[in-house]
Amino acid sequence: MKLRTLPCLTLLMLVGAVANAQRMAPQADPCSGSTKSPTVNWPSYRHDPCNSGYNPDEHILSADNVRNLRLEWKFLTSNSVYSSPVVVNGIVYIGSLDEYLYALNAATGALVWKYKTGGEADSSPAVVDGVLYVGGGYGSNNVYALDAATGVLIWTYTTGFYVESSPVVVNGVVYVGSHDKNVYALDAKTGALIWKYATGDIVLSSPAVVNGVVYIGSWDSNLYALDAVTGTPRWIFTTDSRIFAAPAVVNGVVYVGSDRYGLYAVDANTGSLLWSYPSNRTVTTPAVENGAVYFGTDYFGIYALDATTGDMVWHVREPGPVWSSVSVANGVVYVASEDSTMYAFDAGTGQTKWSHVLRAGSSLAVLNGTVYVGSGGDNAMYAYSLPSH
Repeated sequence: MKLRTLPCLTLLMLVGAVANAQRMAPQADPCSGSTKSPTVNWPSYRHDPCNSGYNPDEHILSADNVRNLRLEWKFLTSNSVYSSPVVVNGIVYIGSLDEYLYALNAATGALVWKYKTGGEADSSPAVVDGVLYVGGGYGSNNVYALDAATGVLIWTYTTGFYVESSPVVVNGVVYVGSHDKNVYALDAKTGALIWKYATGDIVLSSPAVVNGVVYIGSWDSNLYALDAVTGTPRWIFTTDSRIFAAPAVVNGVVYVGSDRYGLYAVDANTGSLLWSYPSNRTVTTPAVENGAVYFGTDYFGIYALDATTGDMVWHVREPGPVWSSVSVANGVVYVASEDSTMYAFDAGTGQTKWSHVLRAGSSLAVLNGTVYVGSGGDNAMYAYSLPSH
């Protein structure tokens, strides 16, 4: 039946019914479930708007075969790569301290395009609906929107200081922090300011956006929950010290590390403390998967805690200081350490399944049987996969 043959009243009733059904339908948790696309993507800094660091669609690499990972390709930049890679529709997007953003073929590492920002591009991109959003980094006070296919500039928005925070894009709005102490909400199509919220210090943290709330940390030691539409605070939770990294928000709990203490678990609705774990300096974002929360610390390696109780499941002291965030996929925990080694651990036991010498830089993206990571010391972007992949 063709819609144009319906009487106008019937058509209006049908459109209204569909709209009502869409509004009333249960909304899926943006952190759980498959992307249901032919090509699995890792489209933002921590994979999803919740910053879970978990790819539920990775089924090639596992604890049984990850030991066979080998170098697939290497792409050299002219300075360190601390921007974490995102991978969308077969393209890897990264930034470098050489002030360029790069788009690379995910299978071969061949250059697709590059764009000069004028700042040390250590913000991690987010790619949504064919547009790449990223902060300019030290030397650039801008948030950029580029055509993801061509690298052509669409718009810029200038904040009061440089932008190392990695943006998150939800419902047509770009959320990002700045060293000017503000959190920004920008129109994703035009770059126009929707709102900004002033914290008490630098906002290096990247936001998580879940169920209409923006969660973000500041160097003023506070974790903020802001209304995504208005920027009005829902609640503010004070930790013991500065918050560097992004919070992860999964199953109604906000997990965030602090510069001095360790890891906090906070009720996402009320801001009440659920539990805390006194490891030590935690400047990275935890990964949350299958009832466990995984995170690295500055002195004592990698922890796996029960996500509900905060009880320790396992602890590995093997890595040196961990300044890049943990990623999890298909029962394997991945991390790059400051001891110049990249590791893969069994997510259930903490057993080391693979290690490889790498001068650490970025966090890792794991998808389609490949591990992507940037290097701070080697000025390079790497891809590792199985020999048969």
